[in-house]
Amino acid sequence: MEIIVFLLLLLLVCSVPINQTEADYEVLEQQISNQQPSLQDIHAVLRQLTTSLAEQKVEIGTLKQENQGTFPVTEFDFFCHNEILSTVNHCFHWRFMFLSWSLCWEEFKIMTFLSVSVKQVAFSASLLDQGDGDIGPFNTQVTLVFKHVLTNIGNAYNPGTGIFTAPVRGVYHFEWHLYGYGDIRLAAVLFRNGEHIFMAYEKPNSGGGSASNGASLLLKAGDQVSVRLHVNSRIYDSQNHHNTFSGHLIFTM
Repeated sequence: MEIIVFLLLLLLVCSVPINQTEADYEVLEQQISNQQPSLQDIHAVLRQLTTSLAEQKVEIGTLKQENQGTFPVTEFDFFCHNEILSTVNHCFHWRFMFLSWSLCWEEFKIMTFLSVSVKQVAFSASLLDQGDGDIGPFNTQVTLVFKHVLTNIGNAYNPGTGIFTAPVRGVYHFEWHLYGYGDIRLAAVLFRNGEHIFMAYEKPNSGGGSASNGASLLLKAGDQVSVRLHVNSRIYDSQNHHNTFSGHLIFTM
C-alpha cells in the first residue's frame, strides 16, 4: 500500500518532464515570454517545493512507524522507501534547476533589452519651432528651451523644459551653437545639475557673430544637463535654426 502511495507521489512531483525535446523548450520559452514570471513568483514556487519535500519526508517516517506496528518491515521495504525518496529528491532537484534556469533566462532577456535601449540615446534641437526673433537680454541666467526637435532617440531630452536627463550612468557628449548680431554679447553656459561647466561666448563688433562649445561629461542616471543664456546676453534665431543644442551617449559605465 505504502509503495503505491509513494509511486503516486512520485508521479505528481515529476509531472514536469525533465528531458524535454527542442520543440518542448521552444513552447516553454514562448509560455515564459508571454507570462513574464516575476522573481517573487519563482521564489514562491521554490518555497512550495521545499515545504512539500519536508512534508513528504514526515509522511514517509509516519508510514514506516505505522507499518512497523502492523507487520514486519523487510529489507526490501526499506530499499523501496529509500529508492523512492531518492527519486523524489532527484525530481525536486531537477525542477529546482529548471526554475533557476528560467529565472536566469528572464534576467538575461531583461538585461539585454535594457542594454540595447540605453545605448540608443541621442538628440538634436534648435531654439525656435516657428517664426524668428531675439531671446534676451535678461538680468539673470535663463534656461534656453530648444523647441524644434530634429532627433530625440531615447526621449531623454525634454523640449518643454530644455533639459536633458541622463537615463543611465555613462559618458555623454554635448554641443551648443549660438548666433547673435549687433554690439551685444552672445553667451550661453552648459550646466550639469547646478554646476557651471563651459561657456560659449562672442562679442560681435558689427553685423552677426556666432559662438559654440562642446563637452564630454560623466553623468549618473538622473543627472540633468541644460544650456542657460548668460546674463545680459542676446541671441537671434529664425527658421534657419542658428542656435542648436545636441548630445548623445558615448558609452555606459
